[in-house]
Amino acid sequence: MVRTRDSKTKGKRGDDIHRARQALIDGVSQVKCMSSSAGIDVDLDFARSGVYSVVSSYWKTMKSKKNWHWRIRKRPCRIDFARTSEIAEWGRLLGVSAADLDPLEAAYRIGVLYTALMPQEYKKRFGAHYTPPALCDELLDMATENGVDWSRARVLDPACGGGAFLTPVAQRMVAEVESKCELEVLEDIERRLEGYELDPFARWLTAVFLDVVLGDLCIGAGRRHRCRLRLCNSLEKVRVREGFDLVIGNPPYGRVQLPHRLRVKFARGLFGHANLYGLFTDQALKLTRKRGLIAYVTPTSLLSGEYFKSLRGLLADEAPPVSLGFVTERKGVFDDVLQETLLAVYQQRERESAGSVRLVSPKKDGTIETSSAGRFTLPEDPEDPWMIPRTKKHGVLLRQIRAVPCRLSDIGYTVSTGPFVWNRHKLNLRNHKSKGSFPVVWAESVRSGGRFEFRSSQRNHKPFFEPQPEEQWVVTDFNCVLVHRTTAIEQDRRLIAAELPYAFIEEHGAVVIENHLNMVKPVVKAPAISPTTLAAILNSTVIDQLFRCINGSVAVSAFELKALPLPSVHDMEHIERLVFGGIEKERLEQALMHAFSV
Repeated sequence: MVRTRDSKTKGKRGDDIHRARQALIDGVSQVKCMSSSAGIDVDLDFARSGVYSVVSSYWKTMKSKKNWHWRIRKRPCRIDFARTSEIAEWGRLLGVSAADLDPLEAAYRIGVLYTALMPQEYKKRFGAHYTPPALCDELLDMATENGVDWSRARVLDPACGGGAFLTPVAQRMVAEVESKCELEVLEDIERRLEGYELDPFARWLTAVFLDVVLGDLCIGAGRRHRCRLRLCNSLEKVRVREGFDLVIGNPPYGRVQLPHRLRVKFARGLFGHANLYGLFTDQALKLTRKRGLIAYVTPTSLLSGEYFKSLRGLLADEAPPVSLGFVTERKGVFDDVLQETLLAVYQQRERESAGSVRLVSPKKDGTIETSSAGRFTLPEDPEDPWMIPRTKKHGVLLRQIRAVPCRLSDIGYTVSTGPFVWNRHKLNLRNHKSKGSFPVVWAESVRSGGRFEFRSSQRNHKPFFEPQPEEQWVVTDFNCVLVHRTTAIEQDRRLIAAELPYAFIEEHGAVVIENHLNMVKPVVKAPAISPTTLAAILNSTVIDQLFRCINGSVAVSAFELKALPLPSVHDMEHIERLVFGGIEKERLEQALMHAFSV
């Protein structure tokens, strides 16, 4: 079943909305050009000053439209108006344009403007990315489907930014509360709605846009809202009277160096590098009540990355996922971000057997289309990559392979990264073979269709390397299967593999394998199948589709390859005979499908 959320408006009103949206989209490049021509340094103060001029104009326009009598909220920090005098007219025009949009879209567009004007170092440090309204709405629907009662629920956004989630939550609360007394409704929302934010200006944006979406209610109540918006670091000790029914948001993400006290605090969910969104997920577990929900927008790397395996185990024990939504587009969903995105709802409860999966497809007009991709179950060891269907066909495939326990280790193989990092050893790269040099196997040598072709045509690629005595550890002298380490979901294949021919090794004595390749190598003298057969299996369509169900990024990691389900040893021995008998690709696919009982 396909469900479409369409917010388009026809006629003159629709034209006004389109123009307003485009004006705000163009505003970022305009202000950067204007500031550059005026010789203005674009720093955090400048970003806040420029966005304040937009919000101030927006508020004045909305105040006139709605007949409000309140002034805009007091500025949260110093605003240097002298620095924005050159773009004051720009800010006024953008503010007027924003008033033509729905308040939720206006908040989003202005939030994107703020993050776009931030210094990149600040943006990266705090992982600031604002969520499009359609995705917010979809995640709220997923929470509703899993039991959130907006007339009663206590809700927290621990990284509320510009109010992308708190403003639509407030709208849903107003719609569901039965009391007809505006003051009682307002007081009820103030008791149940909270936000935490580290950036004082972003916290101010949340307060202003709550003023807008609650404006009519506040007029009836005779005062402005007093929702709890704490200026704090959500990862520090936060006192909560009781657990929240829902912790929701788009937490910041990015690797961070943790002080010792925070590494100890979040140790249970950490393995190796710490990522902000992983820390926020662990913190959310501590902030929700029994059977409460966590609804987060995060990268999909949580589902399979080795650095998140402890967090996966923690979630499976305390709050397993009940609903997952994969955003089908990587580009254009978040400003200046190219990654796979996950909408996820977890519930504090005993582990259960299955959850639902949906595909969320953003459209150019800002709307989305959703469709079901089936169900999923967590693996026996939840620290392993979670196998989640990305399409309906994946759902059928995964139901058939649950009982197939074979992995690479069962047939005598392991995986490691190619040891040669060219820019660490570039002084000894050679254009021609010399005594003591060996061929460098770059990723470009592994071709589609399972072909190995010795190549070094790309920039900085030279064909030979002459290792010094202390560099002999980068040399490989055994037969193995090479697999590209980086591919994208848009490509026809995620697994691109080829056997490193033993004849090539014999010809040159050894090779040097570059680190953009995985090495699938035998760990026993007589593995169950040969590298030739293993390469053929990894290049099959069925195995490629299975890999897509466990992969959460453009990286093809050794950790994920080790977890990849394979046919039983007995079936693979049969497939080996077929491969050496010269089986055609189509018949090999059929044999693999039969091995998986599909």
